[in-house]
Amino acid sequence: MVIMGIDLGKARTGLSLCDSGEILASPFQVIEEREEERLIEKLMEAAKESKAELLVVGLPRNMDGSEGESAQNARRLGALLQENCRLPVDFQDERGTTVSAHSFLNETNTRGKKRKAVVDAVAAVIILQAYLDRRHRGGAKTEDRPL
Repeated sequence: MVIMGIDLGKARTGLSLCDSGEILASPFQVIEEREEERLIEKLMEAAKESKAELLVVGLPRNMDGSEGESAQNARRLGALLQENCRLPVDFQDERGTTVSAHSFLNETNTRGKKRKAVVDAVAAVIILQAYLDRRHRGGAKTEDRPL
């Protein structure tokens, strides 16, 4: 199954895809859009283009595991995506993914404009890979399910 990972941001949204065997997540694209309705349209286009069968949205929980405003926004956007794309949507805890993405980019000496352009896609890869690993270990936890 082709799964698309989504790292929501205020200015940019990173996307990743996995192979049909659900083994490896890879960067797909970064969408620069702040307006929610246009972002949903662009996400729908990306899902169609990639032939995604499932969408995994990063869930920005607080470090103590609680859900604040950002997590509520992610859940709301996930519900809108599910309704508009008619694809199942699941969530993956994304605590620490941006820090990890910056760490990976430091290791590859990716700097400046190039770094800004890829950090969101790398974060989306980390989110999707964590989801794939969790799925292979026994499936999604019910508290991470959207609906």
